[in-house]
Amino acid sequence: MKVPSAPAIERVLFSEEEIRDRIRQVAAEISGRYRNGNLKMIGVLKGSIFFLTALARELSIPVKIDMLAISSFSNHSGAPGVVRIAKDLDDSVEGEDVLLVEDIVDTGFTARYLLQTLAGRGPNSVGLCTLLDRSARRIVPLEIDFKCFEIPDRFVIGFGLDYKQLYRNLSYIAVLKPDRNS
Repeated sequence: MKVPSAPAIERVLFSEEEIRDRIRQVAAEISGRYRNGNLKMIGVLKGSIFFLTALARELSIPVKIDMLAISSFSNHSGAPGVVRIAKDLDDSVEGEDVLLVEDIVDTGFTARYLLQTLAGRGPNSVGLCTLLDRSARRIVPLEIDFKCFEIPDRFVIGFGLDYKQLYRNLSYIAVLKPDRNS
């Protein structure tokens, strides 16, 4: 692992090797559950790209991939607000086993909205897979079918997660120094 030299990094939370090993385990679980199905993984841009790619490469079953992008708007009090789809799927999910792939599940509002939206489009099933679960901030009850890591209530970067569009390319997941994310 490259030693972090960025002054914004407080500490490494998960190394490249830990991430790779856990993704292999989760991929084996997904391959087992969907071995008789027609799996379509839906990635949420931009954060899930690194995770979705690494996960798909470890699957032992055929998989289709599509992407969507969202925009979130909070109200004036800073509470979670409206989520809308900014870039929709390229293809239908009707009759398919859909697995929504997120980089991080936090409050649950976005994941719930996307799961409900996808479920309304006629798939055989809809599941949720996330790299990181920050359940300490969960507001909406949510079932996560597959998750790699539970994380503390800290701002994290790397492996697709960013701070002001920086640090997505780190091969590990790190905690951002508190003075950087205020």
